[in-house]
Amino acid sequence: MRKTVLVTGATSGIGEATAIKFAEATNRLIITGRRKDRLHELAEHLVQEYGIDVLPLCFDVRDRKQVDKHLGHLPEDWCNIDILVNNAGLAAGLNHIDEGDRDDWDQMIDTNIKGLLYVTRAIAPGMVKRGSGHIINISSIAGKEVYENGAVYCGSKHAVDAISRGMRIDMVKHNIKVTNVAPGMTETEFSLVRFRGDKERAASVYSGVQPLTGEDIAKVIFYCATLPPHVCINDVVITPTAQAAAHYTFRKS
Repeated sequence: MRKTVLVTGATSGIGEATAIKFAEATNRLIITGRRKDRLHELAEHLVQEYGIDVLPLCFDVRDRKQVDKHLGHLPEDWCNIDILVNNAGLAAGLNHIDEGDRDDWDQMIDTNIKGLLYVTRAIAPGMVKRGSGHIINISSIAGKEVYENGAVYCGSKHAVDAISRGMRIDMVKHNIKVTNVAPGMTETEFSLVRFRGDKERAASVYSGVQPLTGEDIAKVIFYCATLPPHVCINDVVITPTAQAAAHYTFRKS
C-alpha cells in the first residue's frame, strides 16, 4: 500500500538513501533539508525516476518557527503522514570537554535533540488522531556507548535513544510504532562535517575498514517500516562486520 513518508535531512547520506528506497516502492515523499539546490535536485530525480509525488521543504529543523511554518501548515493532501523518519543530525568537532567549542555543542544539541522533538511535535498529533503511524528516529552507536572526545555528541544521541523509548510508551496506546535505529561506522558526509571539510582527516576514519553505507541503513529502515501492522522493531544497532563497538574496530593494514 502506498504511504506518505516524511524524511528529514534528505539532502545526503542516510536521509537521501532512505528517500530513494521509499521512492522505489512508489511511496509519496516529503523531503526536508537546509541545502535548497540539493533538495530540489533530489526531488526532481525522484519524480523523474520513480514517477512519484514529492514535496520538498527547505528549512533547518533547529528553527522551531520554520518547523511549525512548514510542517504545521502542510497542504491538505499531504497532511496524513504515515511514516516519519527523523534523520536530520550531525557531529561537530572532536575535542575533550574542557576544549570543546560551545557553538559545536549548540549545533549538535539543537539539531540532534531539539530538531527531532520539534518535527515530532508537528507530526505526531495527526498520527494520534488517525490512530496509526510509525516514527523512526536515527540515533547512533554513540547513543549506546561513549568515547573519548565525543561527550556532547554521545550525549545528544543518548538523548535520542531515551526519547525514542519514552516516545514508544507515550504512543503505544495510539497504535503508533516507534523505532530507534543506531548505526555504527557509516561512510557518508558525517566525518566531513565533523572535521569541517578536512577530506584527509575524514577519509582516515574509514581507513582499513569496509564501512556501512547510507544504502545499508536505508534498507534496515525500510524493513522496519514495512513489517506487518502488529510487529514493531523497537531498537536496532547496525555496525560493519569489522566494528565490535564504538571504540573497537579491526582495521586491515
